[in-house]
Amino acid sequence: MIISPAFAQSAGGGDPGFIGFLPIILMFVLLYFLMIRPQMKRSKEQKQMVEALQKGDEVIAAGGMLGRITRIGDAYVSLEVAPNTEISVQRAAVQMLLPKGTLKSIQ
Repeated sequence: MIISPAFAQSAGGGDPGFIGFLPIILMFVLLYFLMIRPQMKRSKEQKQMVEALQKGDEVIAAGGMLGRITRIGDAYVSLEVAPNTEISVQRAAVQMLLPKGTLKSIQ
């Protein structure tokens, strides 16, 4: 025959073992430090902020509503969004705590 059969050879011989899994392990470590860990930290800070809410705090609720807390329950918070106008939102809907006096400068 003109063409001889070719046989594959391994340069190092044997199974690559741990070195073969190293890129996959490094991808998971990178994923943890770039995505999972920061998200867990943000959710922990959000939970602490919601638990520490007090009457009189000025907050931003989901949807961008600005208000001052007038009543706090186990699951709901009442916000005064205008004089003599209150709305009830879930505690989890409070997104950000504002510095004291922020609403006076807006109204």
